[in-house]
Amino acid sequence: MNNNNLHDSGVKLLCTGLKNLKCELKILRLSNCSVTEEGYKALASALRSNPSHLIELDLTGNDPGQSGVKELSDLLQDPNCQLKTLRFLNAAADEACQYVERVVGKNPLLQRELNLSEHKLGDTRVNQIAALLQDKHCRLNTLTLIGCSITEKQCVILTSALKSNPSHLRKLNLSDNKLGNTGVKHLCDVLKDSHCKLERLSLLDCGITDVSSLTQSLTNSKALQFLKDLDLRWNKIGDSKQRLRDALRDSNCVLSIYNQSPNTSDGCSIS
Repeated sequence: MNNNNLHDSGVKLLCTGLKNLKCELKILRLSNCSVTEEGYKALASALRSNPSHLIELDLTGNDPGQSGVKELSDLLQDPNCQLKTLRFLNAAADEACQYVERVVGKNPLLQRELNLSEHKLGDTRVNQIAALLQDKHCRLNTLTLIGCSITEKQCVILTSALKSNPSHLRKLNLSDNKLGNTGVKHLCDVLKDSHCKLERLSLLDCGITDVSSLTQSLTNSKALQFLKDLDLRWNKIGDSKQRLRDALRDSNCVLSIYNQSPNTSDGCSIS
């Protein structure tokens, strides 16, 4: 029944049939049917009352909201649930959810924080995480990807995703990844977005040698209204650090910069 305007009322009528003990429906496809959290709640309730036959449920292109996502998550935890295939995100985001749940044991759409540190993501995983960040149901406000072997190219993919949904993220930690100057330049596009409310940005040991684009974006954007902590330790940024300090002088941001030795401060404020 894909691509029909069933709405929640239509789904509730379908649920009457699903609850019938004589119903042996195995596959139900309701993508792009204008279903919201009320419809998801009705489906979850129906499948709990008669869970033995349905093995595939497709709900992509609908808007479950956070409560609808939780209903589906709880349903999958039910020992009587026989669903083998459940789709409610685009393919890449769905794969990302499955990967994250295997790694951290939690559904990222129900979490505010996601930490995948020390996992080598590779191109496939980075694209999946990017798709997850772009999904309208994602409400992560803390993303930690320390030591994930993220390259400059992959940083471009992630920052493009963050630009499409920047309003929720408050803390971003990409430390110990070789982002380089190109990666930082693309991160600046996120900072310049008028919807960006990033409070903490950690780029420790990211192979950065030039922060001119970062300085410019902070000087000419509203980012400093929110940014409280910028960590650039163990990057060889040379003389450009003074210009960065000047850009932050009248803000509440605490800048962390060290020289090559982790025990040697260069004299600026340390968070």
